[in-house]
Order: sequence, then structure tokens, then C-alpha cells
Amino acid sequence: MNAPLTPPLDAAGLAEAFQVFARASEELTQAYGGLQQQVGVLTERLDLLLEALPAGVVVLDNHGRVEQINKAASVMLGSTLVGSDWQPFAARMLVASDTPGEWELAAAEAECRVSISETALDRSGGRIVLLHDVTEAWRMRRAAARNERLAAMGEMVAGLAHQLRTPLASALLYTGHLANTQLAATQRADVAGRAVERLRHLERLIQDMLIFARGEALGREAFGICELIAELRHTIEPVAARGGVVFDTDCAAGTEQVFGNRKEIAAALTNLLENALQVLGEGGRVLLAADLDGEEVRFRVRDNGRGIEPAMQDRLFEPFFTTRADGTGLGLAIARGVARAHGGDIALWSEPGVGSEFTFSLPLIVQNEVARTEELAA
Repeated sequence: MNAPLTPPLDAAGLAEAFQVFARASEELTQAYGGLQQQVGVLTERLDLLLEALPAGVVVLDNHGRVEQINKAASVMLGSTLVGSDWQPFAARMLVASDTPGEWELAAAEAECRVSISETALDRSGGRIVLLHDVTEAWRMRRAAARNERLAAMGEMVAGLAHQLRTPLASALLYTGHLANTQLAATQRADVAGRAVERLRHLERLIQDMLIFARGEALGREAFGICELIAELRHTIEPVAARGGVVFDTDCAAGTEQVFGNRKEIAAALTNLLENALQVLGEGGRVLLAADLDGEEVRFRVRDNGRGIEPAMQDRLFEPFFTTRADGTGLGLAIARGVARAHGGDIALWSEPGVGSEFTFSLPLIVQNEVARTEELAA
């Protein structure tokens, strides 16, 4: 009969082994309890930290549902959202603003703008969305821009008085002639026409001043770049043809859109085109083109006219500076104001004897911001 491989444990040995096991189990239980307590403390601290953060924090699970949201985010968004799908809420709540990277909250009681950033939480697909309230910074930028315009208007007071006095004096002179009973009917009609012309010039000057003073692009909408080019071609082509000027257009912007006041942008570009037509004679050429440059669209108005002297180029955008007797001197200043109100700008290239080109640049806000909205909401 074979001997057992291990000697049997006696009762004392079994008792000792059980005690060792019991002590180990108790130590493990205590250690686990300590870890749970530490996790609880850390979780509590993390919750306190999230609640104390001035930035909004939204934690999403791998299904895009809101798992956690801090107080700042709840205040900004007007809802706790826990358990809700982020996608439909973001699509409904976030509206692209005129500043790249900034959003307007559609349901906010007062004006509220936020910047948004996002990062992956872990490999499971969870994400953290951070919202920063930039409303005050935006208001300060807007106030600074308005103060700059008002300061410019203060410098223009003397020029404005002269600009208003001249057409008004002419209109008064012409209307005074109408009281002359000796005037023939044809002469009376001619004098009346001249008076109306001066009054219309005065009206245009006042309208331009109001646009310049406002400076903000109100009534914004999304519209196609090439659609605007086609609209301007339809408007300008007959005018160019009457003057014997060849007018061409070229749009390389595809289906890209911009977000802004379509009427004001069209008016600014029309002003640039009319300026070009007025300096050209029969056989001249004007090109209106649009192309993309990174995050911007560039509207270019080019002519083959006599060009602009370098000394005069620096003054062209000054309010009331004009080289034409019938000009208000505000067209280019307004065009620059419209561009800047939309986050863009206007630049001039000109060479005497060769021609000039004005570049009216605007950011591609809508395309980038819509894509970003879809990314955040997905």
C-alpha cells in the first residue's frame, strides 16, 4: 500500500490555517473599505471641483447621453440635461455667431455667447465638452468697435457740415429760382430737376452716414457665395454694357456659404464695382471674382483703369475723402466697415497705368461652424 503524498493535517494545524485565512480576509476587507473611502473622498472632491469651475463641463457617455453636468453648464444651458441625448439639444441650442469659434445660445433670456472645446474621456467613447462664457469679452469688443466708429465720426464733424451745406445750398438756390414767374416751362423743369438731384445727393449722404455710424451687420443669414456673384452680375452687367465696359465674373467657391447681412455685403461690393466702372471708358474691363483662401473667401474687384497714385491710396478709406465731385466720400469707408463687422477686411492693390484690385475678405463662418456643430452634436 502506497504512503500518502502529504501527511494529514492535525486539528491544531487546521485551526492555525483557518486563522491565517481569516486574518488575510479581514485585512483585504479593511483594505477594500479604505480604498472605497478614498474613492468616495476623491469623487466628492472632484464633484466639488466641477461645481466650483467657472467653465461649463458636460460629460457624455459612449452613446452621447449626458452623464454629468456641472452648475456653470446648467446655468448657461438652462437645464441639467442628465440622461438626455446631447445631439438634438446641441443642434437646437447652439447657433453659429459672426465670430469663428463662438456660439450664441438660442434659448438664453439675455445675450449669451460661449466658446466650446471637446476632448475624449476614455477609450469607451465618452467625451467631455467644455463651455466658456465669452459674453463679456464679446460685449467689450463690440463696444470698442463702436467707440472707434464714434471717434472717427467726431473727427468728421467739420467735413460733414461742409458735405451737408453744399448740396443743401444748391437745392435752396434752385428752388429759389422756381419762384421766378418769368421762367419758361422747360427752364422750370430743368431747375426742378437740378434741385431734386441735389436733394437726392443729400439723402444718399445721410443714408451713408447712418450705415457708417451703425457699423454692425444686422439681419444675418446664410447664403451662397456664387449665388451672390450671379446676383451682382445680373445687376452690374447692363450698367457696364451702357458704358462700353466688358464685365466678367468668376466664382471658384463652389457651394460654400457665408453668414452675414446679404444686403449690406452686396451693397459694399456694388460700390466697389461702380467705382471701377466710373473710372473706365469704352473698352475697359472689370472682373468680379470669388475664390477661397484657407478659412476665408476673397471677393476681388479688378479693373484695367489708370490706377491710383500711392500717396492717394492711403487716404481712400478715410470718410469724406473723394476724388469725384458727385461722391459722398463714404462708399469705401462703409465697405470696409461692412467687411470688418463680418470679421473680414478690405485691401487695395493698385499700380498707376496698370489698374487696381480691391479684395473684400470674409470668413467662411457657416461652413466651418455647421461642421463643428454636427461634430459636437454627433
